[in-house]
Amino acid sequence: MSSVTTVRAGLPGRIILILLMIVTIVPFVSVLLTALHASGTYPSGVDLPETLHWENFVQAFQVADMGALLFSSAIIVLAVVPISMLISTMAGFALGHLRVPGHRIAFLAFVLGLTLPLEGIITPLYYQVRSMGLLNTRWAIILPLIGLYMPFAIVWMRAHFVNMPAEITEAARIDGASTWQLFWRVQVPLAKPALSSLGILLFLWTWNQFLLAIVLVDDPLKRTMAGALGAFQGQWGTNIPLLCAGALLILTPTLIVYLVFQRAFISALLEGSVKA
Repeated sequence: MSSVTTVRAGLPGRIILILLMIVTIVPFVSVLLTALHASGTYPSGVDLPETLHWENFVQAFQVADMGALLFSSAIIVLAVVPISMLISTMAGFALGHLRVPGHRIAFLAFVLGLTLPLEGIITPLYYQVRSMGLLNTRWAIILPLIGLYMPFAIVWMRAHFVNMPAEITEAARIDGASTWQLFWRVQVPLAKPALSSLGILLFLWTWNQFLLAIVLVDDPLKRTMAGALGAFQGQWGTNIPLLCAGALLILTPTLIVYLVFQRAFISALLEGSVKA
C-alpha cells in the first residue's frame, strides 16, 4: 500500500518532467525535419518530407565554409577559455578564501555585472573596439568575451572557494606554504569540479557566440561557427533547410562536449550554494 502511495505522490512530478522533455525536444525535431527538406523550399510546420535530403548537411558545410570556421572557432575558444578561467580562479580565490579588503564590495560589483545584457552594450562596445583598431579581427571577439565572462566566472569560482574549510589553509600554512603554493598546489586541485564545469560553460558560450561575431567582424572566415549562419541569408531570402542543417552542424560539437563532461558538470552544480 505504501509503495502505491509513493508512486501516486511522485506521479505529478514525473508528468511535469515528461512535459518539459517534450517541450525541449520538439524544437530540435522540427529543425531536423526542416533540414531534411529540399534546399530552397519553405517547409510549413512540422512535417516529414517525402524524400530525405541528407545531402543538405554536406551542402551547408560547404556553403558556409565551416572547415575554416571550425579552425577560427578553435582559435577563439583556445584564447578565451583558458585566460578567463585563470583570471576568474585567481580572483575567486582572493575574494572567497583570502577575503582581501573590500571583497564584499567587489563581489557585489561582479553580481551587478551579471545583470548587464550584451544587447545593451553592443553599440558602445563596437565604437570602443573600433577606436582600438581591432574591428574585423578575432581580437574583436576574444577580448570582449573575456571581459563579459568575468562577472559570472568570478562569482562561480568564489562560490567554490568560499566553502573550502579553513583547516586546509591552516595546515598548509603550518607546513610553510606561501600564498601562491596554497593556491596552486592545494586549492586549485580541489577546485577541479568547479573548474571543469566552468570550462564547459565558457566553451559552450564562446562556440555559440553569434552577436559579437556578426557585429564586430566582417570577414566570415574570422567568425565563430555560429557566425556561419549568416551565409544562408541572401539579399532576397533565406535558405531555410540549409540554415537548419547548418544550425545542427554547429550544435553537434557542443552536444558532444556536454555528453562527455556531463558528470563533472552536474557534480559542480550540486556542490553548494553561493555565500555572500
